Amino acid sequence: MLVLLPPSEGKATATRGRPVDLDGLALPGLTAARTGVLEELVALCEGDVEKAAEVLELTPGLRGEVAKNAALRTAPALPAADLYTGVLYDALGLATLDAAALRRARRSVLVFSGLWGALRLTDRVPSYRCSMGVRLPGAGGLAAYWRPHLEAVLPEAAGSGLVLDLRSSAYAAAWKPRGPLAQRTATVRVLQVSVVDGVEKRSVVSHFNKATKGRLLRALLTEGAAPRTPAALAGALRDLGFTVEEAGTRLDVLVHDVH
Repeated sequence: MLVLLPPSEGKATATRGRPVDLDGLALPGLTAARTGVLEELVALCEGDVEKAAEVLELTPGLRGEVAKNAALRTAPALPAADLYTGVLYDALGLATLDAAALRRARRSVLVFSGLWGALRLTDRVPSYRCSMGVRLPGAGGLAAYWRPHLEAVLPEAAGSGLVLDLRSSAYAAAWKPRGPLAQRTATVRVLQVSVVDGVEKRSVVSHFNKATKGRLLRALLTEGAAPRTPAALAGALRDLGFTVEEAGTRLDVLVHDVH
């Protein structure tokens, strides 16, 4: 199983250690593309701070991210497993997985990134600020920039197994499985279910969405589940206590509002 995750806006920062080694990252077919984005991002952030903040869509309180990006070549790197924070990653709890589940995570998880394209959890990179929605002056929109590069390497990474796509729409735009692989790709939509005046209502709520995706991935990794089709994944999640409805290759996971 190959699991596709979005990154998080919140990131940990290493205080010591070696800088990123681009040649040492997984998916070496992305090295040239990574180098291109890194060089342009650093050059942008070494120049006019206001222009860089505008391109990166930073609020005034996040202007310090420009200086962080300017130092990316020499900043200490840390494993992607430790880098990303936020609701999904808190619920996933990589640091508290048992050894077997952590090995499964390292084999199966890819984190998408506007700067790096896609990373394994063991890849060491510095803290950065560059979302997939950014449009750099040279590279252009990053989702479109990454699309051909990811298409060249990810089908091989997926192999013949299931692809579990837990990405947000901005990161899903960077690579969409096609052909037979698309039929083996399960997407997950999390719906909050509430009852108002006897009428059931369903809605997409960001916090529930992220937290539930983190919990269900943790459960799959801990259990060692290895479904090979979206239907088998639905069955595995039901066995783990989730309420799941199937809509082709999309699975709707229902979270009931207890209030």
